[in-house]
Amino acid sequence: MYLPPQFNEKNRDVAIELMRAHSFASLITIDEEGLPFVTHLPLVVDVRDESRFSLLGHCAKPNPTWRHLQARPRAVATFQGPHAYMSPSVYPDLARVPTWNYLAAHCTVEARLIESPAEKDALLKRLIADHEPAYAAQWKSLGEEFQLKMLAGIVGFELKVVAWQCKLKLNQHRREAHEAMYTAYSQGTPDEQALAAWMQRLDLVAGAQHA
Repeated sequence: MYLPPQFNEKNRDVAIELMRAHSFASLITIDEEGLPFVTHLPLVVDVRDESRFSLLGHCAKPNPTWRHLQARPRAVATFQGPHAYMSPSVYPDLARVPTWNYLAAHCTVEARLIESPAEKDALLKRLIADHEPAYAAQWKSLGEEFQLKMLAGIVGFELKVVAWQCKLKLNQHRREAHEAMYTAYSQGTPDEQALAAWMQRLDLVAGAQHA
């Protein structure tokens, strides 16, 4: 993605936090005609160590995404964080224009399919632990026959992240607007309030810690 240096977040922990907070991702594969194919699905970040992490997910067997990954394992996963309009009224002068602030993370991945019942069961238990731990007992109580039937209807995948980008576009290079922008966002929509919280976290507003 277009990534000016002032918006380029290089801290992996920050990128992972964004991906975990906004885990409903877009997985972009390449179809048989060479065109991008976009699948919207939740992906769970699985951190291996300080240098490696993967994304875990699955799709329904009729969904062609897994066949794309089988034929062409390299893909891109994108995560969209909060976003909002920014009025030029936050500036102290009038010679300004509106913009849009947003947070996003992109991962280039290498896919490994998870197809055996045992591996898919382990994957589902990992996803259940992340999304709804209390459901684990219900899944176990459904019985092996039902579980195998459900598992047969999906294909899992581990997406090894080979490169990543994180863009935090919060008008970092226009400090004269930060106080007014923070005030407006902190009183606005849920997305605007989320951006205000990120401004506070990134120390973009001197008085934010007192708000």
